[in-house]
Amino acid sequence: MSGANGDEEDVARAPWIPGPRRSADDHADLSGAVPPWDGDNGTVPGHWPEPGRGTAPEPKPEPWHAPAPEPRQVPEPERWREPEPEPEPEPEVPVLDHGVLKSLLGAWALSACSAGETRAVEDHLTVCAPCAEEALRLRDAVALLHEDRDLDLDPLLRSRVLENCLGRRPARIPVPDWATPYDAETARLDALLRDIGEAEWHAPVRLKWYEDDQLMRRKSTVAGLIGHLLAVDGLVSAALGLPDPLGGGVPELSARERTEAFWSRLDRPPSRALRAPWRDQSHSLIRTVSFAGRGVADLTVTYKDFALPLRDSLLERAFECWVHADDIANAVAYPYDPPSGAHLHGMIDLAARQLPGALAERRRAGRAGPVRHLVAAGAPGRSLHLEVEGAGGGHWYIALDSPAAVGSPDHAVAQVAMDGVEFCQLVAGHISPEEAAAGQDGDREAIRDVLSAAASLSRL
Repeated sequence: MSGANGDEEDVARAPWIPGPRRSADDHADLSGAVPPWDGDNGTVPGHWPEPGRGTAPEPKPEPWHAPAPEPRQVPEPERWREPEPEPEPEPEVPVLDHGVLKSLLGAWALSACSAGETRAVEDHLTVCAPCAEEALRLRDAVALLHEDRDLDLDPLLRSRVLENCLGRRPARIPVPDWATPYDAETARLDALLRDIGEAEWHAPVRLKWYEDDQLMRRKSTVAGLIGHLLAVDGLVSAALGLPDPLGGGVPELSARERTEAFWSRLDRPPSRALRAPWRDQSHSLIRTVSFAGRGVADLTVTYKDFALPLRDSLLERAFECWVHADDIANAVAYPYDPPSGAHLHGMIDLAARQLPGALAERRRAGRAGPVRHLVAAGAPGRSLHLEVEGAGGGHWYIALDSPAAVGSPDHAVAQVAMDGVEFCQLVAGHISPEEAAAGQDGDREAIRDVLSAAASLSRL
């Protein structure tokens, strides 16, 4: 076959297919490319010459290889960085003369100056010795300024102040040593009452004590509790010949009966008006025993079911004053510390001395184990070692079989170890014998009987 022009070469020539472009050609901009004009070869503008016609033979295209893929770059997430704080601007330091700087020392000591004034004063103190000494004195004075702390003071502070004062000038009529716990505890409670508001006098207080091995409860208020203390302290007042808050001609009543009688006689709910008569009565008791002399300590105070000498009765009243003051403090969310170590020791000693009698009374009622070994009065007998830890603690040996026997370490069959405040809470009926976290060793029956006897000492 021949082509249109009779050219034999055209017959054998296969149609030319351009090879694949290189990767760089993929990005070439061919939109503006114009074929060259070559009139001799018969090409016209807008048409590319056919290969092999009027052009040099093109080189054989190289085999195409797909370009290797470039590793994918995963951008690292940006981490949050806390912005850097901007530097504080330098305070503008005013130029002040010596007189003005000296007048600013008080405000500087109170940290009431501006930043510039503070810088000016402190720069001045480095070059002026008199002002530096005055500034130190003012700073020391500021350290002494504080808000009223009410009762957040050392409970021994009052005793130390009185001891210091009496050491310089002894009292003409001193308060007996056995009456000082009552004097201290009533003063502490009065300070608490002085600090509470009108509404807090009606805050609810839940009283607890043990009676016939049963936990008893009684609802009252802060004011009602002061009325209770006033009524029961009246037993001591009556024994000293002082006016009884229940009035004259009152029959012999127990502490609980006196309290109920006093509350029933009030024509309105108890209020803060009871504070004044209660405090006046406590002052009268202290004043009377101070003037009465030594013999008054053995005066008998009757509680209907039992009796105590006056020295022990005032110690018992001090114990109850502290226990109920703690009840009031808990009701009004107020901090209250235990008594001083010496006073707490006396209260624990009184309870320990009452335990043999309480144990014998429980045995007669069938609430304690039988007697194991009777001994003659005053002779050592089977005992329990009571170890009280902490402030006011000590060691006591409780006779188990008879109140007339004497406790002895050589005859101890059991031991109980307790914290001093925890033991007082047990005696007050605030915790049960089972709740008392006591270290126990030895005769389990003896331990149970003594702990239960301690709880039975509580009363309203």
